[in-house]
Amino acid sequence: MNDPEYTHQARWDEPLITELINTGKRCYIPKRFQYDKDIAIPDNLLRKTELRLPEVSELELVRHVVRLSQMNYGVDLGPVPLGSCTMKYNPKVNETLVRYPEFSMQHPLQPEETVQGTLKAMYLLGEALKSLTGFTGITLQPAAGAHGEFTGVLLIRAYHMLNGETKRDEMLIPDSAHGTNPASSVMAGFKAIEIPSDEKGRIDLEALESALSERTAGMMITNPNTLGIFESNIMDINKKIHDAGGLVYLDGANFNGIMGVAKPADMGFDVMHINLHKTFATPHGGGGPGSGVVLVNDKLKQFLPTPIISYDKEKDKYYFDYNISHSIGHVHGYHGNIAVILRALAYIARMGGEGLREACLTAVTNANYLMHKVMHEDGLELPQDPSIPRKHEFVVSASPLLRETGVSALDIAKRLLDYKLHAPTIYFPLIVHEALMIEPTETEPLSILNEMADAIKNILKEAKENPELLHEAPHTVAGYRLDEATLAKHPILSAKMLEKIKPQWEL
Repeated sequence: MNDPEYTHQARWDEPLITELINTGKRCYIPKRFQYDKDIAIPDNLLRKTELRLPEVSELELVRHVVRLSQMNYGVDLGPVPLGSCTMKYNPKVNETLVRYPEFSMQHPLQPEETVQGTLKAMYLLGEALKSLTGFTGITLQPAAGAHGEFTGVLLIRAYHMLNGETKRDEMLIPDSAHGTNPASSVMAGFKAIEIPSDEKGRIDLEALESALSERTAGMMITNPNTLGIFESNIMDINKKIHDAGGLVYLDGANFNGIMGVAKPADMGFDVMHINLHKTFATPHGGGGPGSGVVLVNDKLKQFLPTPIISYDKEKDKYYFDYNISHSIGHVHGYHGNIAVILRALAYIARMGGEGLREACLTAVTNANYLMHKVMHEDGLELPQDPSIPRKHEFVVSASPLLRETGVSALDIAKRLLDYKLHAPTIYFPLIVHEALMIEPTETEPLSILNEMADAIKNILKEAKENPELLHEAPHTVAGYRLDEATLAKHPILSAKMLEKIKPQWEL
């Protein structure tokens, strides 16, 4: 790979659209608004100052938006190997489908008879996901993964409440689980109890047994876990939880590593969520859109949020079913993120069962290939047994590099931007110091995997020859290196705030 350019670009070379005022130009000339001047508008609602709107021509507006888009990075430009986020390519045909007016122009309060096509699509997706997971019930309402977690834990809580088990207030969570699991359990009223991993990166069975008690409500498990390692003792683990009177929740954010190969219900799980926006190739990032559908076994079907989508075979009609005896109620306005649901159904229909299985096996192959390409590089180490095959993702540590050169995982991530590659997840899971959590997904070809490996190799070499180069990276993007710590404490939430601090950042 050729060395990237090290030339700086001006941080503020693209103005805010709100700065382009008083030019006298217009992009669109609306019709003059007619109103009845006899209608008295309350004084407190009248604007006292002039409305400052951008004044640009259509050409200037287009160029402004395109320039902003060129500063951005997405999966349509290159790989986004964020561990546990499964940023795979999103087929564009799915975008066409969800824009059909028959779907996009519907109102969520239309009568059932007028939305039979949409209800059928939702029902078919539910049946497909039940087939893939082995569960018998599903809700499509949750809007994201953490929302699905919260919903699933509420179902566990409702189960214990109905059975009079009010003293069960502890949720066990492995230290290799996803970071949102403790928050979801606490929000649902439980105390989060951390269970450590053993030397192989799996749940420590002795620690688990010692944590079980009459207060155990359940356990939230990520499998494959955030190290990319499959919990080979999962059947035994789930039996221990059940014997103690608890239920077991599967965080399905890593479902891409077992999709079409293993069914969570067969492993003994009671409830799980699936990120449609990860596993089933729908867009996500930046806070949305998303869909964290929740699936359950027979124990929990009576607690599902209402309504669920059902089918009356005799009437050949799809309908909203509110007949859920102990429902926890709505967890989302209306029926879920329909556009994401439709994209996921289109993806599943085009892939088929064999295609989904092949996607999983390819994701696992890609992850293990890239892992073996970088794990032996001087400066990185694989924190767990390298003989254990990973699933869809793997974690390496940059601790040796930090000790030798002072270059951190953050520095590596920033420098990757100069190689036109998105950084992987860093500093997670917390049990790995200086973690780089890499998930290439099945959609990346061999050439890209090799490009990523070569970039990491070059960066490790640069760290030893010129560590300051990495400390100041990135060098070729639309701005300089940001101070994340300061921005986290003092976020810039508006253009007015930006104007106050902008002068001190300018060259």
